[in-house]
Amino acid sequence: MTGMADENITRGTMLALSCTGCHGTNEQSPGAIPTITGKSADYLTMILKDFRAGNIFSTVMERQAKGYTDEEIQFIAEYFASTATK
Repeated sequence: MTGMADENITRGTMLALSCTGCHGTNEQSPGAIPTITGKSADYLTMILKDFRAGNIFSTVMERQAKGYTDEEIQFIAEYFASTATK
């Protein structure tokens, strides 16, 4: 049986995979879309919740963020924060 931390990491990883289609693999955007690498979990959580609430206009991110619960947003943010290059 795996621990809760292992389950959260796995869930965060699975949820974060949907981000790579636009933000690039290894969180490095190949174009005009912002790169996720180097952003803190707090910043990513805040920005995703702002997109979800419609506080930031976006053709795609608002719709994407509306599909996530607070818990899922936290998992995604923690995943990307943990992959930041130092």
